[in-house]
Amino acid sequence: MFYDPGCFGRVRLGPLPVEVQRRLLALPGEWLEFDPGTLAIVVRHAQPSTGPSLPTVAGELVRMVAEIPPSLHGGLPGGDLFLHTEGSRQLVRLRVEQGGALHIRWARPEYSGAPRRPWQPGMHDLVEAKVQRLNGTVSLRAADGTAAAQALERVADTFEGLYPEGDCHATATDGTVTVTLQDVNLDAELLATRLQEVAQPRTLTGRIDVTSFAAPVPEHDARFVFEDGGIWIQRPVLWQSDS
Repeated sequence: MFYDPGCFGRVRLGPLPVEVQRRLLALPGEWLEFDPGTLAIVVRHAQPSTGPSLPTVAGELVRMVAEIPPSLHGGLPGGDLFLHTEGSRQLVRLRVEQGGALHIRWARPEYSGAPRRPWQPGMHDLVEAKVQRLNGTVSLRAADGTAAAQALERVADTFEGLYPEGDCHATATDGTVTVTLQDVNLDAELLATRLQEVAQPRTLTGRIDVTSFAAPVPEHDARFVFEDGGIWIQRPVLWQSDS
């Protein structure tokens, strides 16, 4: 599941008396409003030009739920709102649980226990290639290790990204090639393709973490895992209770 910068999501309120709906419709707000058609708290179509403020969105959500009498809270289906904090771009989830309980959780990206799926080029909604930041180590066997190492370094040296920095170092020892990436501005899928081309079958092993040099958003991070002759994609688990 992915969320673009801004505020997204909805909180379902279920059936409400007409008078309660009128009070909700009358509430002023910058980010949230009541949609009588779906009986839900939604993000306004016309949003402020600046990024969402966590205190503002949280305050509006609490104010709206507070308009609903406690005797009706048991019928609230609930839902989630997501937004990024200023500066750090930390992803935050505002969850109204069934029954009306409200929880605020900061995302804690973690790959341990994260599911994986086979890599399919162009199908994984990665960070935009020109701002990708790669870190990791991959090893492989090649018929000509020296030539393979040189070819892989050229991939990084000739990539025209926005942040031409970082260190891509490839070494060859007796046909074994090791590629080490440290904050390299490079298209991960381009590199994965080149790795497949130069590696002997079932010899690729290692992992590459894909983040961003631009405004980072953890829900777009990914990890390439090279193992058992295949290439896999992992997305970090953002909320440990969802793993």
